[in-house]
Amino acid sequence: MKDMNLKRLLLILIFSGCSVLSAFSSQSPVKRDSILESANIFKTMQRVADWQLNTWKNKGFNHRKADWTNGACYTGIFAFGNLKGNEHYLKTLVDIGDELGWNTGHLRFHADDYCVGQTYAQLYSKFKKKRMIAPFILQADSIISQPHDEPLNWKNNIQKREWAWCDALFMGPPSLAYLSTATKEEKYLNTAVKLWWKTTEFLYDPTEKLFFRDESFFTKREKNGQKIFWSRGNGWVLAGLVRVLENMPKNHPDRSKSIQLYKDMVSRVAGLQQADGSWHASLLDPASFPVKEMSGTGFFCYAIAWGLNHGVLEKQQYLPIVEKSWKALVSAVHEDGMLGYVQPIGASPDAVNASSTEVYGVGAFLLAGTQLFEYLRKPKQVN
Repeated sequence: MKDMNLKRLLLILIFSGCSVLSAFSSQSPVKRDSILESANIFKTMQRVADWQLNTWKNKGFNHRKADWTNGACYTGIFAFGNLKGNEHYLKTLVDIGDELGWNTGHLRFHADDYCVGQTYAQLYSKFKKKRMIAPFILQADSIISQPHDEPLNWKNNIQKREWAWCDALFMGPPSLAYLSTATKEEKYLNTAVKLWWKTTEFLYDPTEKLFFRDESFFTKREKNGQKIFWSRGNGWVLAGLVRVLENMPKNHPDRSKSIQLYKDMVSRVAGLQQADGSWHASLLDPASFPVKEMSGTGFFCYAIAWGLNHGVLEKQQYLPIVEKSWKALVSAVHEDGMLGYVQPIGASPDAVNASSTEVYGVGAFLLAGTQLFEYLRKPKQVN
Protein backbone atom coordinates (compact mmCIF):
# COMPACT_ATOMS: atom_id res chain seq x y z
CA MET A 1 0.00 0.00 0.00
CA LYS A 2 2.86 2.32 0.89
CA ASP A 3 4.56 1.57 -2.45
CA MET A 4 1.31 2.38 -4.32
CA ASN A 5 0.94 5.69 -2.49
CA LEU A 6 4.56 6.53 -3.24
CA LYS A 7 4.02 5.78 -6.95
CA ARG A 8 0.95 8.00 -7.01
CA LEU A 9 2.90 10.82 -5.36
CA LEU A 10 5.71 10.46 -7.91
CA LEU A 11 3.22 10.53 -10.79
CA ILE A 12 1.59 13.70 -9.38
CA LEU A 13 4.99 15.38 -9.05
CA ILE A 14 5.95 14.39 -12.61
CA PHE A 15 2.72 15.68 -14.12
CA SER A 16 2.92 18.87 -12.05
CA GLY A 17 6.45 19.46 -13.27
CA CYS A 18 5.39 18.93 -16.87
CA SER A 19 2.55 21.42 -16.41
CA VAL A 20 4.90 24.03 -15.00
CA LEU A 21 7.40 23.50 -17.82
CA SER A 22 4.57 23.69 -20.35
CA ALA A 23 3.39 26.98 -18.84
CA PHE A 24 6.87 28.48 -19.02
CA SER A 25 7.28 27.20 -22.54
CA SER A 26 4.01 28.77 -23.64
CA GLN A 27 5.01 32.12 -22.17
CA SER A 28 8.37 32.31 -23.87
CA PRO A 29 8.50 34.01 -26.22
CA VAL A 30 5.47 36.14 -25.38
CA LYS A 31 3.18 36.51 -28.39
CA ARG A 32 2.14 40.09 -29.02
CA ASP A 33 -1.55 40.85 -29.38
CA SER A 34 -2.31 40.87 -33.12
CA ILE A 35 -3.78 44.39 -32.83
CA LEU A 36 -0.32 45.53 -31.77
CA GLU A 37 1.57 43.93 -34.66
CA SER A 38 3.07 46.59 -36.90
CA ALA A 39 1.46 45.17 -40.06
CA ASN A 40 -1.99 45.34 -38.50
CA ILE A 41 -1.39 48.84 -37.15
CA PHE A 42 -0.54 49.91 -40.69
CA LYS A 43 -3.64 48.24 -42.15
CA THR A 44 -5.93 49.82 -39.58
CA MET A 45 -4.49 53.26 -40.25
CA GLN A 46 -4.95 52.66 -43.94
CA ARG A 47 -8.64 51.84 -43.44
CA VAL A 48 -9.21 54.99 -41.40
CA ALA A 49 -7.24 57.24 -43.77
CA ASP A 50 -8.99 55.79 -46.82
CA TRP A 51 -12.40 56.28 -45.23
CA GLN A 52 -11.59 59.93 -44.61
CA LEU A 53 -10.25 60.60 -48.10
CA ASN A 54 -13.18 58.78 -49.72
CA THR A 55 -15.61 60.76 -47.58
CA TRP A 56 -14.04 64.03 -48.74
CA LYS A 57 -14.13 62.81 -52.33
CA ASN A 58 -17.72 61.56 -52.32
CA LYS A 59 -19.43 63.88 -49.83
CA GLY A 60 -17.18 66.93 -49.74
CA PHE A 61 -15.71 68.75 -46.76
CA ASN A 62 -17.86 69.62 -43.75
CA HIS A 63 -15.55 72.51 -42.86
CA ARG A 64 -13.47 75.00 -44.79
CA LYS A 65 -10.40 73.30 -46.18
CA ALA A 66 -8.14 75.71 -44.28
CA ASP A 67 -10.13 75.32 -41.05
CA TRP A 68 -8.44 74.08 -37.88
CA THR A 69 -10.55 70.92 -37.92
CA ASN A 70 -9.12 69.86 -41.25
CA GLY A 71 -5.73 71.29 -40.33
CA ALA A 72 -5.54 68.86 -37.42
CA CYS A 73 -6.59 66.03 -39.73
CA TYR A 74 -3.89 66.94 -42.26
CA THR A 75 -1.20 66.47 -39.59
CA GLY A 76 -2.17 62.82 -39.24
CA ILE A 77 -2.53 62.25 -42.96
CA PHE A 78 0.94 63.72 -43.48
CA ALA A 79 2.43 61.47 -40.78
CA PHE A 80 0.85 58.37 -42.33
CA GLY A 81 1.61 59.54 -45.86
CA ASN A 82 5.25 59.98 -44.93
CA LEU A 83 5.60 56.24 -44.39
CA LYS A 84 7.15 54.29 -47.26
CA GLY A 85 4.71 53.50 -50.04
CA ASN A 86 2.10 56.03 -48.93
CA GLU A 87 3.00 58.92 -51.23
CA HIS A 88 -0.53 59.15 -52.65
CA TYR A 89 -1.75 60.47 -49.30
CA LEU A 90 0.75 63.30 -49.56
CA LYS A 91 -0.48 64.02 -53.08
CA THR A 92 -3.94 64.61 -51.63
CA LEU A 93 -2.48 67.19 -49.26
CA VAL A 94 -0.53 68.88 -52.06
CA ASP A 95 -3.70 69.06 -54.16
CA ILE A 96 -5.56 70.70 -51.26
CA GLY A 97 -2.71 73.16 -50.77
CA ASP A 98 -2.69 74.04 -54.46
CA GLU A 99 -6.45 74.56 -54.41
CA LEU A 100 -6.06 76.93 -51.45
CA GLY A 101 -3.14 78.76 -53.04
CA TRP A 102 -1.25 77.68 -49.92
CA ASN A 103 -3.14 80.27 -47.92
CA THR A 104 -4.41 79.80 -44.39
CA GLY A 105 -7.73 81.00 -42.95
CA HIS A 106 -8.97 84.56 -43.15
CA LEU A 107 -8.35 85.48 -39.48
CA ARG A 108 -4.65 86.21 -39.74
CA PHE A 109 -3.74 86.19 -36.02
CA HIS A 110 -6.19 83.52 -34.84
CA ALA A 111 -4.23 80.31 -34.18
CA ASP A 112 -7.09 78.15 -35.46
CA ASP A 113 -6.81 79.76 -38.86
CA TYR A 114 -3.12 79.03 -39.34
CA CYS A 115 -3.08 75.48 -37.99
CA VAL A 116 -2.69 74.34 -41.61
CA GLY A 117 0.66 76.14 -41.70
CA GLN A 118 2.39 73.22 -39.98
CA THR A 119 1.42 70.83 -42.77
CA TYR A 120 2.44 73.36 -45.42
CA ALA A 121 5.86 73.60 -43.75
CA GLN A 122 6.20 69.81 -43.55
CA LEU A 123 5.28 69.42 -47.21
CA TYR A 124 7.83 72.07 -48.13
CA SER A 125 10.53 70.28 -46.13
CA LYS A 126 9.80 67.15 -48.16
CA PHE A 127 9.23 68.55 -51.66
CA LYS A 128 11.13 71.89 -51.55
CA LYS A 129 8.49 73.80 -53.53
CA LYS A 130 8.68 77.42 -52.39
CA ARG A 131 5.03 78.05 -53.22
CA MET A 132 4.08 75.78 -50.34
CA ILE A 133 5.30 78.19 -47.67
CA ALA A 134 5.64 81.56 -49.39
CA PRO A 135 2.25 82.92 -48.20
CA PHE A 136 2.69 81.51 -44.71
CA ILE A 137 6.13 83.08 -44.34
CA LEU A 138 4.55 86.50 -44.87
CA GLN A 139 1.84 85.70 -42.38
CA ALA A 140 4.27 84.30 -39.81
CA ASP A 141 6.42 87.42 -40.09
CA SER A 142 3.38 89.52 -39.28
CA ILE A 143 2.50 87.24 -36.34
CA ILE A 144 5.93 87.42 -34.73
CA SER A 145 6.06 91.20 -35.22
CA GLN A 146 3.01 91.73 -32.99
CA PRO A 147 3.65 92.96 -29.42
CA HIS A 148 1.79 90.04 -27.77
CA ASP A 149 1.49 92.07 -24.62
CA GLU A 150 -2.22 91.66 -23.88
CA PRO A 151 -3.36 89.69 -20.83
CA LEU A 152 -5.02 86.39 -21.70
CA ASN A 153 -8.30 87.03 -19.92
CA TRP A 154 -11.18 85.46 -21.85
CA LYS A 155 -12.83 88.62 -23.19
CA ASN A 156 -12.68 91.16 -26.03
CA ASN A 157 -12.10 88.39 -28.60
CA ILE A 158 -8.62 87.84 -27.19
CA GLN A 159 -8.44 84.52 -29.11
CA LYS A 160 -8.15 86.48 -32.35
CA ARG A 161 -4.82 87.93 -31.22
CA GLU A 162 -3.30 85.69 -28.54
CA TRP A 163 -3.06 82.01 -27.57
CA ALA A 164 -5.57 82.44 -24.76
CA TRP A 165 -7.12 78.94 -24.84
CA CYS A 166 -5.32 75.64 -24.51
CA ASP A 167 -6.37 74.29 -27.94
CA ALA A 168 -4.27 77.04 -29.50
CA LEU A 169 -1.13 75.27 -28.31
CA PHE A 170 -1.67 72.64 -30.99
CA MET A 171 -2.69 75.13 -33.68
CA GLY A 172 -0.13 77.92 -33.34
CA PRO A 173 3.21 76.86 -31.85
CA PRO A 174 3.77 73.81 -34.10
CA SER A 175 2.98 75.88 -37.18
CA LEU A 176 5.70 78.38 -36.33
CA ALA A 177 8.05 75.61 -35.16
CA TYR A 178 7.78 73.57 -38.37
CA LEU A 179 8.21 76.75 -40.39
CA SER A 180 11.38 77.41 -38.41
CA THR A 181 12.73 74.01 -39.42
CA ALA A 182 11.66 74.50 -43.04
CA THR A 183 13.28 77.94 -43.38
CA LYS A 184 16.12 77.47 -40.87
CA GLU A 185 14.96 80.73 -39.29
CA GLU A 186 15.13 80.54 -35.49
CA LYS A 187 12.86 83.54 -35.03
CA TYR A 188 9.71 81.52 -35.66
CA LEU A 189 10.59 78.84 -33.10
CA ASN A 190 11.70 81.40 -30.55
CA THR A 191 8.39 83.23 -30.81
CA ALA A 192 6.51 79.94 -30.53
CA VAL A 193 8.40 79.06 -27.36
CA LYS A 194 8.02 82.51 -25.82
CA LEU A 195 4.26 82.53 -26.39
CA TRP A 196 3.96 78.91 -25.29
CA TRP A 197 5.21 79.86 -21.84
CA LYS A 198 2.94 82.89 -21.71
CA THR A 199 -0.09 80.64 -22.22
CA THR A 200 1.28 78.01 -19.85
CA GLU A 201 1.80 80.51 -17.07
CA PHE A 202 -1.84 81.53 -17.38
CA LEU A 203 -3.68 78.24 -18.00
CA TYR A 204 -1.53 75.53 -16.43
CA ASP A 205 -2.48 74.25 -12.98
CA PRO A 206 0.84 73.12 -11.45
CA THR A 207 -0.95 71.20 -8.70
CA GLU A 208 -3.05 69.13 -11.08
CA LYS A 209 -0.41 69.23 -13.85
CA LEU A 210 -3.16 69.90 -16.38
CA PHE A 211 -4.35 72.85 -18.46
CA PHE A 212 -7.64 74.69 -18.07
CA ARG A 213 -9.34 75.25 -21.41
CA ASP A 214 -9.44 79.03 -20.85
CA GLU A 215 -9.94 81.55 -18.05
CA SER A 216 -13.69 80.93 -17.89
CA PHE A 217 -13.04 77.45 -16.46
CA PHE A 218 -10.92 78.56 -13.50
CA THR A 219 -13.83 78.44 -11.05
CA LYS A 220 -16.14 75.91 -12.72
CA ARG A 221 -16.45 72.43 -11.25
CA GLU A 222 -17.61 69.00 -12.38
CA LYS A 223 -20.51 67.16 -10.73
CA ASN A 224 -18.11 65.45 -8.35
CA GLY A 225 -16.63 68.78 -7.28
CA GLN A 226 -13.39 68.41 -9.23
CA LYS A 227 -11.93 71.08 -11.48
CA ILE A 228 -12.88 70.81 -15.14
CA PHE A 229 -9.99 69.51 -17.21
CA TRP A 230 -11.04 68.53 -20.69
CA SER A 231 -9.50 65.45 -22.25
CA ARG A 232 -9.16 66.77 -25.81
CA GLY A 233 -8.04 70.15 -24.52
CA ASN A 234 -5.11 68.59 -22.69
CA GLY A 235 -4.57 66.29 -25.66
CA TRP A 236 -4.16 69.38 -27.82
CA VAL A 237 -1.53 70.64 -25.39
CA LEU A 238 0.55 67.46 -25.18
CA ALA A 239 0.36 66.86 -28.93
CA GLY A 240 1.34 70.47 -29.57
CA LEU A 241 4.21 70.20 -27.13
CA VAL A 242 5.79 67.17 -28.79
CA ARG A 243 5.41 68.82 -32.18
CA VAL A 244 7.31 71.84 -30.91
CA LEU A 245 9.93 69.58 -29.35
CA GLU A 246 10.23 67.83 -32.71
CA ASN A 247 11.61 71.09 -34.07
CA MET A 248 13.58 72.25 -31.03
CA PRO A 249 17.36 71.75 -31.19
CA LYS A 250 18.88 69.69 -28.39
CA ASN A 251 20.83 72.75 -27.18
CA HIS A 252 17.85 75.12 -27.13
CA PRO A 253 17.75 76.94 -23.76
CA ASP A 254 14.09 76.02 -23.22
CA ARG A 255 14.31 72.36 -24.15
CA SER A 256 14.93 70.94 -20.67
CA LYS A 257 12.09 73.05 -19.27
CA SER A 258 9.81 71.85 -22.06
CA ILE A 259 10.76 68.21 -21.48
CA GLN A 260 10.01 68.60 -17.78
CA LEU A 261 6.54 69.99 -18.51
CA TYR A 262 6.00 67.09 -20.92
CA LYS A 263 7.03 64.47 -18.34
CA ASP A 264 4.92 66.03 -15.62
CA MET A 265 1.83 66.08 -17.81
CA VAL A 266 2.37 62.58 -19.18
CA SER A 267 2.76 61.17 -15.67
CA ARG A 268 -0.50 62.81 -14.61
CA VAL A 269 -2.41 61.81 -17.74
CA ALA A 270 -1.20 58.21 -17.59
CA GLY A 271 -2.69 57.91 -14.11
CA LEU A 272 -6.08 59.02 -15.44
CA GLN A 273 -6.33 56.36 -18.15
CA GLN A 274 -9.47 54.25 -17.82
CA ALA A 275 -9.53 50.45 -17.55
CA ASP A 276 -10.40 50.07 -21.24
CA GLY A 277 -7.36 52.10 -22.27
CA SER A 278 -9.25 55.26 -23.19
CA TRP A 279 -9.64 58.64 -21.56
CA HIS A 280 -13.12 59.99 -21.02
CA ALA A 281 -14.09 63.52 -22.00
CA SER A 282 -13.63 64.80 -18.44
CA LEU A 283 -10.29 63.82 -16.95
CA LEU A 284 -11.18 64.25 -13.28
CA ASP A 285 -14.84 63.22 -13.46
CA PRO A 286 -14.93 60.32 -15.94
CA ALA A 287 -18.16 59.01 -14.41
CA SER A 288 -20.08 62.06 -15.64
CA PHE A 289 -19.10 61.15 -19.21
CA PRO A 290 -18.81 57.36 -18.89
CA VAL A 291 -17.96 56.57 -22.50
CA LYS A 292 -14.57 56.32 -24.21
CA GLU A 293 -13.61 59.43 -26.21
CA MET A 294 -11.23 59.11 -29.13
CA SER A 295 -9.90 62.58 -29.87
CA GLY A 296 -8.37 63.00 -26.41
CA THR A 297 -7.31 59.35 -26.39
CA GLY A 298 -5.70 59.70 -29.81
CA PHE A 299 -3.68 62.78 -28.93
CA PHE A 300 -2.55 61.29 -25.62
CA CYS A 301 -1.53 58.04 -27.33
CA TYR A 302 0.41 60.03 -29.92
CA ALA A 303 2.21 62.22 -27.40
CA ILE A 304 3.20 59.34 -25.12
CA ALA A 305 4.33 57.16 -28.04
CA TRP A 306 6.44 60.10 -29.25
CA GLY A 307 8.22 60.10 -25.90
CA LEU A 308 9.02 56.39 -26.27
CA ASN A 309 10.29 56.93 -29.81
CA HIS A 310 12.60 59.74 -28.70
CA GLY A 311 13.94 58.10 -25.56
CA VAL A 312 12.25 60.59 -23.24
CA LEU A 313 10.03 58.03 -21.48
CA GLU A 314 10.75 54.62 -19.97
CA LYS A 315 9.46 51.66 -22.00
CA GLN A 316 8.52 49.54 -18.99
CA GLN A 317 6.31 52.27 -17.54
CA TYR A 318 4.74 53.81 -20.63
CA LEU A 319 4.60 51.21 -23.41
CA PRO A 320 1.65 49.47 -21.69
CA ILE A 321 -0.15 52.83 -21.55
CA VAL A 322 0.32 53.31 -25.30
CA GLU A 323 -0.67 49.74 -26.13
CA LYS A 324 -3.87 49.95 -24.09
CA SER A 325 -4.79 53.27 -25.64
CA TRP A 326 -4.17 51.98 -29.15
CA LYS A 327 -6.47 49.03 -28.48
CA ALA A 328 -9.13 51.49 -27.32
CA LEU A 329 -8.67 53.52 -30.50
CA VAL A 330 -8.95 50.46 -32.72
CA SER A 331 -12.09 49.38 -30.87
CA ALA A 332 -13.77 52.59 -32.07
CA VAL A 333 -13.08 51.94 -35.77
CA HIS A 334 -16.13 50.80 -37.73
CA GLU A 335 -15.88 48.06 -40.34
CA ASP A 336 -15.85 50.66 -43.14
CA GLY A 337 -12.99 52.58 -41.50
CA MET A 338 -14.99 55.36 -39.85
CA LEU A 339 -13.61 56.35 -36.45
CA GLY A 340 -16.40 56.67 -33.90
CA TYR A 341 -16.63 58.01 -30.35
CA VAL A 342 -15.07 61.36 -31.30
CA GLN A 343 -16.43 64.27 -29.30
CA PRO A 344 -17.96 66.95 -31.55
CA ILE A 345 -16.58 70.48 -31.75
CA GLY A 346 -16.82 72.14 -28.36
CA ALA A 347 -14.93 73.79 -25.52
CA SER A 348 -15.55 71.37 -22.64
CA PRO A 349 -16.34 67.73 -21.88
CA ASP A 350 -19.41 66.40 -23.67
CA ALA A 351 -21.15 63.13 -24.54
CA VAL A 352 -20.14 60.87 -27.44
CA ASN A 353 -21.38 57.67 -29.07
CA ALA A 354 -20.33 55.16 -31.71
CA SER A 355 -21.58 57.41 -34.53
CA SER A 356 -19.74 60.53 -33.36
CA THR A 357 -16.88 61.31 -35.73
CA GLU A 358 -14.83 64.31 -36.76
CA VAL A 359 -11.80 64.95 -38.91
CA TYR A 360 -9.52 65.97 -36.03
CA GLY A 361 -10.18 62.57 -34.44
CA VAL A 362 -8.85 60.95 -37.61
CA GLY A 363 -5.79 63.18 -37.42
CA ALA A 364 -5.12 62.14 -33.83
CA PHE A 365 -5.63 58.47 -34.71
CA LEU A 366 -3.12 58.58 -37.56
CA LEU A 367 -0.56 60.52 -35.53
CA ALA A 368 -0.82 57.95 -32.74
CA GLY A 369 -0.69 54.94 -35.04
CA THR A 370 2.29 56.27 -36.96
CA GLN A 371 4.30 56.82 -33.78
CA LEU A 372 3.50 53.34 -32.47
CA PHE A 373 4.21 51.77 -35.88
CA GLU A 374 7.60 53.47 -36.05
CA TYR A 375 8.43 52.49 -32.49
CA LEU A 376 7.68 48.82 -33.08
CA ARG A 377 9.62 48.82 -36.35
CA LYS A 378 12.83 49.99 -34.74
CA PRO A 379 15.44 47.19 -34.63
CA LYS A 380 15.91 47.54 -30.87
CA GLN A 381 12.22 46.90 -30.19
CA VAL A 382 10.79 43.42 -29.68
CA ASN A 383 7.69 43.06 -31.85
